Amino acid sequence: MKTIVPLLLFALSASSSRPASLEVQSLFDGKTLNGWVTVGGHYDGNASWTIEEGTLTGRQGPNGEGGLIYTAHEYSDFTFECEVRIEEPMDSGIFLDMVPGLRGYQVTIDTPKDGELGGIYSDGWLQHNPDGWKNFKKGEWNKLSVFAQHELGQGSVVLRTKLNGELLCAYTAPEDPKLFARAGHIGLQVHGGQGMAPKTKVQYRNITIQGEALDTQPRFRGPAMALELSDAAKLLGWCALFDGKSLDGWEMHGDPTGAVAQDGNILITGGGGELATKADFKDFELYLEFQTSEMANSGVFLRAARDGSNPAYSGCEIQVLDDFNWERVTSSKLHEWQFTGSLYGSVAPRAKALKPIGEWNTYRIRYLGTRLRTELNGVELYDVNTLEVGGEPPFEKRAPTGFLGLQRHGGASDEDKSWVRYRNLFVRPL
Repeated sequence: MKTIVPLLLFALSASSSRPASLEVQSLFDGKTLNGWVTVGGHYDGNASWTIEEGTLTGRQGPNGEGGLIYTAHEYSDFTFECEVRIEEPMDSGIFLDMVPGLRGYQVTIDTPKDGELGGIYSDGWLQHNPDGWKNFKKGEWNKLSVFAQHELGQGSVVLRTKLNGELLCAYTAPEDPKLFARAGHIGLQVHGGQGMAPKTKVQYRNITIQGEALDTQPRFRGPAMALELSDAAKLLGWCALFDGKSLDGWEMHGDPTGAVAQDGNILITGGGGELATKADFKDFELYLEFQTSEMANSGVFLRAARDGSNPAYSGCEIQVLDDFNWERVTSSKLHEWQFTGSLYGSVAPRAKALKPIGEWNTYRIRYLGTRLRTELNGVELYDVNTLEVGGEPPFEKRAPTGFLGLQRHGGASDEDKSWVRYRNLFVRPL
């Protein structure tokens, strides 16, 4: 029996976390693709993944494309086990530490001529295993186990694999966090091309893991006013944008006054211009907290150009505003795409989630390719393809990479004394 199940979209959501456990957990229920995604790693593609007779079955896509299917959760240290049955010729593999932009590791399951079982590959061979097929039962189910441990104190990664209970290969390599990820999704592959017939397949079943999903751990810890990165967050590549004491790593555009580091916060007062990161970002996840006074008007700029143009339109702006008082005080009517959380000029928030004046709010923003998702205080406001939304100029003409910025917008009047405070700013490049 063949069941085709729609794949889930990748999303960053606290509600998707599952209880942390070191017990053996099933990753595949044999009936659905719940817990699996096809985007979010280093080798996204368009392979065909279906459920057939209780197995996770992979084939080439309709035009011979390959691609991976990933665990929705990310892992660092674990033992991953599965049973695999593969037709020939088929090129497959088990992938570790899969995140956008960085390299991970592949345990090869390559049946074409000169292909290897249990070799370690990452955009090139790291370790060959020419004798790996010796104890493989062709055309039958074989059990593969992959043990991964990132020995951070020693700066190395250890991989050990077993085939039907016997050691298949062992590999240790120095870690290079600028090149290799130290955690990520686990992926299963269909490699496209290589003369495979369209119906040639690889099948997986009894897929389990013993290890803790990193997104079930707190990404940030410590007192609310001064969060720190957890070990899990560091493994996933998060870094601080603000040290709580200075504006190192930032630069002022426009009036040089009006933004200071104060009491563990960045205090933004009226004026013009913006406080911008010295570094540019393309694909990223962003976490920050903000607090507003009455009649505050600010925003968070994403991928803004450094050519002196308006960053709300060279990149884009996620609005920060006093939604409660603005219309009354100014005797004006806001557009829906001007309220807090909106993608300014383009997308209105689908829910009202701003806390009362004086309380702290949290943004979680994910910008990957043309996909932008914004969450305010745990409520998803939108998840959109920016090429499909309105706005001038259209998003395909905006900067593909640029600075992150905090807007210093002028007040509603010359007497305005409004302000915005930002704290706990963290970013994860993707």
